[in-house]
Amino acid sequence: MAERLIGIIGGSGLYEMEGVEDVREEVVRTPFGEPSDRYLLGRLQGRPVAFLARHGRGHRLMPSELNYRANIFGFKVLGAEWILSASAVGSMREEIKPLDILIPDQFFDRTTQRASTFFGDGLIAHVSMADPTCPLLGEILYRAGREVGATVHRGGTYICIEGPQFSTRAESRIYRSWGVDVIGMTNLQEAKLAREAEICYSTMALVTDYDVWHATEEDVNVEAVVQILRQNVKTAQAIIRAASAKIPETRTCPCSHALRDAIITARHAIPAQLKRDLAPLVAKYLVD
Repeated sequence: MAERLIGIIGGSGLYEMEGVEDVREEVVRTPFGEPSDRYLLGRLQGRPVAFLARHGRGHRLMPSELNYRANIFGFKVLGAEWILSASAVGSMREEIKPLDILIPDQFFDRTTQRASTFFGDGLIAHVSMADPTCPLLGEILYRAGREVGATVHRGGTYICIEGPQFSTRAESRIYRSWGVDVIGMTNLQEAKLAREAEICYSTMALVTDYDVWHATEEDVNVEAVVQILRQNVKTAQAIIRAASAKIPETRTCPCSHALRDAIITARHAIPAQLKRDLAPLVAKYLVD
């Protein structure tokens, strides 16, 4: 059985950090196709870790092209029980400033073109998403952020849009009226699939801009986003190093058994090939 480890997903800059030892690459095959890139395995703060460049090294994949299912399934195959995520977002609130970090505990889905579940085709499961991130992991990220001197906000709603275009002004104003806190394009599917995979998930929303709602700030553009994101990545690296040492060896949160009562398909009706394909997720619940 693969060693249990901490998954880390974000830009390639995240794993170009000090302190990662015994580094090697691994290709993971999944029933859902290829992940965004090879996984980079190593040890950080004495803990086994696996890094994945969300958009592929060189940023080759746009948000709607990401194979979210393969990415998360790959972490499951490797033995990940926790996933620390980092991604760029726009702020929808005055007090959440560029270079700040928000640890969201809610998501709102505005995507339309993405696969968001491992299930279907003869095996149905309905997991709870009332609290879509792991509260324990979120608290660990928050405390680690405070320790390294970052301005971190605990809790809030991340609205996930399709992209790759940024919002129109009308959309930005409406999203603000809904009470969301940050806007991004990637984390919602990761959270849903991590829950189905019984992996604890929390994300650092790295604020780069004020979207296009702000009256006195410049409109969001790629050049400005990338410039601020480079600064945020250094902070994210420091948080991940600090957080890795705080993650417990064993889990007591509900994330670890999210599928226990979620599978509703009669066991005899599940196709045999599907049982084999999804064995890393469901085998323990389909014992005859």
